[in-house]
Amino acid sequence: MNHVVLIGRLVRDPELNYTPQGVAVGGFTLAVDRPFANQDGEREADFIDVVVWRRLAESCSKHLAKGRLVAVHGRIQTRTWEDRRGHRRKAIEVVAEEVKFLDWGRADQDAEGTGEDDEAP
Repeated sequence: MNHVVLIGRLVRDPELNYTPQGVAVGGFTLAVDRPFANQDGEREADFIDVVVWRRLAESCSKHLAKGRLVAVHGRIQTRTWEDRRGHRRKAIEVVAEEVKFLDWGRADQDAEGTGEDDEAP
């Protein structure tokens, strides 16, 4: 079973690109707080890369920005590639099936309605 649910804040604005076939693909990084404090009593966070596809990628690019709080439901994926120097690299990321916008601001509601139509199905 490969099932992930995360709640966190975007660390930068989402990216949006298109494949050569015209399919929208985007991404963002979430800062997800750990449920405990470290030895110094400070909370730490994990920074997790999230990939979004098609309509969801376009919606995230349109409505999300750095600092926004979201819930992500998806799966973990690993991929490997060779960098320019010939070194083998590995990435672990979450492929989102659903992204819920948790902190719709008043300006967003006035401009876009409730936002329910633009969220992932």
